[in-house]
Amino acid sequence: MASVSAHPDVMEKLVSLAKRRGFIFQSSEIYGGTGSVWDYGPLGVELKKNVKDRWWHAMVRARDDIEGLDAAILMHPRVWEASGHVAGFTDPLIDCRNCKRRFRADDPAIKGTPGTPDAQCPVCGSKGTLSEPRLFNLMFKTFMGPMEESAAIVYLRPETAQGIFVNFLNVQQSTRQKIPFGIAQIGKAFRNEITPGNFIFRTREFEQMEMQFFVEPGTDEEHFEYWKAQRMEWHRSLGLAPDRLRYKPHEQLAHYARAAADIEFDFGGSLGYQEIEGIHNRSDFDLGRHQEYSGKKLEYFDQPKNRRYIPYVIETSVGADRTTLALLVNAYREEEVPGETEGRTVLGLAPSIAPIKAGVFPLVKKDGMPEMAERVANDLRRTFPIFYDDGGAIGRRYRRQDEVGTPFGITIDGQSTQDGTVTVRDRDTLQQVRVAADQLRGYIAERVAPAE
Repeated sequence: MASVSAHPDVMEKLVSLAKRRGFIFQSSEIYGGTGSVWDYGPLGVELKKNVKDRWWHAMVRARDDIEGLDAAILMHPRVWEASGHVAGFTDPLIDCRNCKRRFRADDPAIKGTPGTPDAQCPVCGSKGTLSEPRLFNLMFKTFMGPMEESAAIVYLRPETAQGIFVNFLNVQQSTRQKIPFGIAQIGKAFRNEITPGNFIFRTREFEQMEMQFFVEPGTDEEHFEYWKAQRMEWHRSLGLAPDRLRYKPHEQLAHYARAAADIEFDFGGSLGYQEIEGIHNRSDFDLGRHQEYSGKKLEYFDQPKNRRYIPYVIETSVGADRTTLALLVNAYREEEVPGETEGRTVLGLAPSIAPIKAGVFPLVKKDGMPEMAERVANDLRRTFPIFYDDGGAIGRRYRRQDEVGTPFGITIDGQSTQDGTVTVRDRDTLQQVRVAADQLRGYIAERVAPAE
């Protein structure tokens, strides 16, 4: 359990803002919703796409030693036997026979020993109603074939990593990569979580950004340390506050791991520090198991050393949804504005990942201002996501864009129609400068570009 954070709990306010402003909606809400499944709205899908684009650029586009992959969600069922998920991807589960709620057996809120008369349900308070623990497989199972009774059982993948492992030689041979090299993938994964929750932090359908880096045995420790440092720097580059990020080494290692560490972010309140990315030294477990179960050699031939070996793997696995949530939590603030009685809510997102780069506003709906504002918006829209707004007082229009993290507000006023300049307002400093309309694209591009 995470310790209580010094940062405030803003989750309830974020959930409300996310729905109101089009970031994230409850899935199938008109039917009562689907538990811990969420839909990304117009602004949410832009924010999350920006996160994924930044990851893909850092991992694939900016390097010559990592290749991209998009493996299928449905895989041969033997894949999950080899990986250990069929036999071992389980959590101990208990049920309350009175209130019908379901819990993990290690839930600290449970008093007593489940399955005994003294055990007390943490929800309804009944004693003796908790079942004994039973193992619950977290994989979603479905069927492939025309009729269910004769169809093959397949699973919705609980992680994207296995698609990378089974394609190791396909990628290595087609690209002629030499070890060390990596394979990166972004994709959906599914886990039938017993206790999902905390908005999009733990969900049953989620998106992973994973990279498996294949190395020579004996060099794995140095590569593990290298990727720990690289991944922490990436999170900081998104604008996450350094004092809210930390490493946490695993005290207990998974059966396949030689070393493991999480990058944790402080979400505030009682949630506190939680994992947003894991870095693991997976040894040669995965390729070795797939070689054993498939009967196909998955060895790498090192020509200069004239030897064959099964590579070790350093894995970096980051949740796109968790990172998006961390960015929203990190960016949310409420503040007073000097000279105004009404405060404002701001998402202080880094301009490079903000879903809208600029709002364009005609000061009034006359004197040629709307026509010029439309021209400015259409010109900028060829390069950036832009929001045009001519409704209400200019101050309220600024506030609406502050609330969704738009870094710049562009106002077309009476002077604009005379000399071709516009007012550009900075979201964070509130400072306003005059910029020539034909220079706007360059002005904004310079300020929304990711820091190198």
